Amino acid sequence: MSRITILLVDDHTVVREGFRKMLEFDKDLHIIGEARDGREAVTLVEELRPEVVLMDIAMPRLNGLAATRQMLKVRPATKVLILSAHGDESYIKNAAEAGAVGFMLKQTSMEEVGRAIRAVHQGKPFFSVQLPGNPPNASTRSSARLKIPDAKTHQLTSREMEILQLVAEGSGNKEIAQELGIGIKTVEKHREHLMAKLGLHDTAGLTRYAISAGIIESSVQVTIT
Repeated sequence: MSRITILLVDDHTVVREGFRKMLEFDKDLHIIGEARDGREAVTLVEELRPEVVLMDIAMPRLNGLAATRQMLKVRPATKVLILSAHGDESYIKNAAEAGAVGFMLKQTSMEEVGRAIRAVHQGKPFFSVQLPGNPPNASTRSSARLKIPDAKTHQLTSREMEILQLVAEGSGNKEIAQELGIGIKTVEKHREHLMAKLGLHDTAGLTRYAISAGIIESSVQVTIT
């Protein structure tokens, strides 16, 4: 029997270990790798070619939304299933727009996670969180049918998403340039584009937006000035 190959992506070791131990009981599921952040996940998707990625959203260096966009460019056949601690509408909306085939809360039972993995592996969207205006029996449904307003996040390029996260985490232009291997002037230009696209005017606004959109967790940013 062929097994579904899975990449686990979460910045908390204990979470990855927990999922690994529980999923190993299912003989048709096979964990082939683990990643601690989105950037490492993109690299491993290219190297390991997993069929399904279990992806956290809020992670350092590169969040799950930006990582999903990048890995689907590298390997479109991979199916991404988002597992988040938050079920806010903006989180689900942005996950769907990034290309995720499914969205579940981390509080979900492992049996349900197994069901979701098998569903998305077969190309069946699996969104287990109920949203206003959607049918109550729709645990598996197409992201195109999610009746939610358009988000501004989908207007951002992958690079802009990376810079938005780093800005929101408190990095300055010089640190961002070093992290991404680009020039400081390039970073400044991306920040200008970010603010124009999002209708924001300062770093505090970018940070608040990143938190509300689920790009970072509120605990990541110590001070918003």
